[in-house]
Amino acid sequence: MSFSVEYRSVQKISGPLIFVEGVSDVGFNELVEVKDAEGGLRRGRVLEINRGVAAVEVFEGTTGLSTTSTSVRFLGKPLTIPLSTEMLGRVFNGLGEPIDGGPAPFTEEYRDVNGLPMNPYSRDYPTQFIQTGVSAIDGMDTLVRGQKLPIFSGSGLPHNLLATQIARQATIVGEEVSFAVVFVAMGIKHDEAAFFKRSFEESGALKNSAIFLNLADDPPVERLVTPRSALTLAEYLAFEQDMHVLVILTDMTNYAEALREISAAREEVPSRKGYPGYMYSDFASIYERAGRIKGRKGSITQMPVLTMPNDDITHPIPDLTGYITEGQIVLDRDLHRRGIYPPINILPSLSRLMKDGIGKGKTREDHGPVASQLYSAYARAQELRSLSAIIGEEGLTEKDRAYLRFGDSFERKFLNQGIDENRSLETTLTLAWEQLSLLPETELTRIPDRFVKMYYKRT
Repeated sequence: MSFSVEYRSVQKISGPLIFVEGVSDVGFNELVEVKDAEGGLRRGRVLEINRGVAAVEVFEGTTGLSTTSTSVRFLGKPLTIPLSTEMLGRVFNGLGEPIDGGPAPFTEEYRDVNGLPMNPYSRDYPTQFIQTGVSAIDGMDTLVRGQKLPIFSGSGLPHNLLATQIARQATIVGEEVSFAVVFVAMGIKHDEAAFFKRSFEESGALKNSAIFLNLADDPPVERLVTPRSALTLAEYLAFEQDMHVLVILTDMTNYAEALREISAAREEVPSRKGYPGYMYSDFASIYERAGRIKGRKGSITQMPVLTMPNDDITHPIPDLTGYITEGQIVLDRDLHRRGIYPPINILPSLSRLMKDGIGKGKTREDHGPVASQLYSAYARAQELRSLSAIIGEEGLTEKDRAYLRFGDSFERKFLNQGIDENRSLETTLTLAWEQLSLLPETELTRIPDRFVKMYYKRT
């Protein structure tokens, strides 16, 4: 805007922030142009205004800026990104700029990256099963269209492999419609970025995907914008183009670390483990952009991935995420050490909307009872493993030993599958009945007799 005021009153520079004094008529989240001593332009946005002083976060970082030679221009509008269906099949940075060597996509419209809140009254309840091709998820922690289902992982566990596998395989059974995938990677290393791009290209999934990459050496400010840019595209595809969109966000822990860094630069009073007190509402502003809207065909389903520091599920990042989302998939280090992929520990895992997306007319009538029986039997097998470590397997009854055989077989044949293995729900339920058939028929107390007669494999 040629008539906007240019300020040369930079008070101080702290980390990725600059503080400009004497400002007026400036709004929160307003887009900013920052000019350095050589005349180079950087972009930023207003974080806070207090008594005429504006705190501005600079997307490209503040390296090389000085308080005496830096000028700031407030543009009077929020950060927007260009949107179009041509963004599918492309790779972008956190600000929505292409980084795959191709030209900028044709723009159909510009939208504010902060999105618009979804009216709770207009939300449609999620009830449609999504097949991921992963037995542990489809059979026991079912993903439903419009749901927010995070993956809780740990450092060194194969959460990125699982995330890309789900992105490649996700489909709505019956309609046979593949999801448009918006894949968001934050704070990742260069080799991880290369893996993601190669995985999507080799599988052919890239043509229906848009990838947003924020690297570990990119400024932390850009990391805070990355999921918002991606979700703005997801909202456009879902609610303007009637697409089913699966958004995968990895790794929300890197996002939270960037949030803590910016908070420290603003000299805010820290909350738990140094994270800002508003981290809950900040997470909610991302997670709550998932869902379905009445009268619209499209939907946004989210699978955020986060690594739990020290494998601590009570850490603020997984703890707050669990409050906002509808369940969690928990990866287990012990299963990983034993060569089980994906190493999903089903006992602490949960999909709160599973009951509404399975059953007669949706998946199969026996799906719910089978999942319940698998949970019960695996929990019993885990208890007996602990007991046999103390008294020895010889001290167990024959029925107890059947549960131990079930536990081993369940992990090796049901949970364990190939990285490129895409199992149908029918295959998953067949495998489930094979495992349950290792137990005496009298132990299947959670399944109606008519299903036992139909599916139990008698030797």
